Amino acid sequence: MSDLGQSVAAAAARVEAGDPDRFAATMAVPAEERARLWPLYAANLEIARAPWASSEPMVAEMRLQWWVDALEALAEQGHEPRHEIGAALVPLRAAAPHLVALAEARRRDCWNEPFADAAELSTYLGETSGNLFRAAGAVFGADAAAQAVLARFGAAAGLAAWFRAVPELLARGRAPLPEVAPEAISGLARAALAELDAARRALRRAPAPVRRAMLPGWQAPAVLRLAARAPERVAQDGLGLSEFSRRFGLLRAALTI
Repeated sequence: MSDLGQSVAAAAARVEAGDPDRFAATMAVPAEERARLWPLYAANLEIARAPWASSEPMVAEMRLQWWVDALEALAEQGHEPRHEIGAALVPLRAAAPHLVALAEARRRDCWNEPFADAAELSTYLGETSGNLFRAAGAVFGADAAAQAVLARFGAAAGLAAWFRAVPELLARGRAPLPEVAPEAISGLARAALAELDAARRALRRAPAPVRRAMLPGWQAPAVLRLAARAPERVAQDGLGLSEFSRRFGLLRAALTI
């Protein structure tokens, strides 16, 4: 196996172990597209983990800075990051600026900064999850308009993932929501559902690989509908779906996207 092949395989293994939902979504796309998505999602996983690498914010931010520097070098000079997945990232140079922006947004995770209001949470989700979906579009040659729509979709899907993570974040001493009133949570969920629907409609004529970049958000509609209907569950159980619902939802999304 070539160095590139080994790097792609390492990226796939990291996603399978650390992000099983995104792994399942990637397995639902054509095989030739997966080699471009595995390293993207593996990099996202490493970036997301960096702020939790130490209880000391400065140490955690140093870990995160390594990724910022490596991805900037990739974006600006095409340099391969010195990492197990580095070779697999080189063909994704067009997506590197979006990963840099994502990594920069993760700095607030190092310092446990609460969100001042819903707008600040929305901005964070756009800069993290939104930029990841934007990067997936860039990988497949989406134009700027389509990338912007994918970013909106990603921010809305990111809220669903954030809701699911709330119990763990609370257990770690974080304050993940700017408002905990049920009506505030319901309002956020309904607004995100509208964004998902608008993004799908906007991309209905986009090339198939660009549409498939939305697949990792397959659980978002069900999670957000549940949050809108039973907002008290956000802090209680993270709105986890049954295995049947997960599998059926992914199958339906893969067939209709």
